[in-house]
Amino acid sequence: MKRMLFAVAIVAAATLAQAQVGTTLKEGAAATSEKAQQYGDQAKAAVSSQPNKTVDKAKAQTHKAKAHSHAKAAKDAAKDTTK
Repeated sequence: MKRMLFAVAIVAAATLAQAQVGTTLKEGAAATSEKAQQYGDQAKAAVSSQPNKTVDKAKAQTHKAKAHSHAKAAKDAAKDTTK
């Protein structure tokens, strides 16, 4: 009986750790995507005329904020995994 309970506890812990790693990877990928979009918008703004330049700079700032948010979520998920 003790072995069965121990096995169930191990499986539950492994499942929980796998879920946290999945969250970490998902948020990390989202942060990378937002960073790439930010750099793309910044490059586009560099060669655009004035009306479009302002729009592209604003988009780049939005992507930067989203990337920061995703990176923080990934970092927090990674901390939860190590506990």
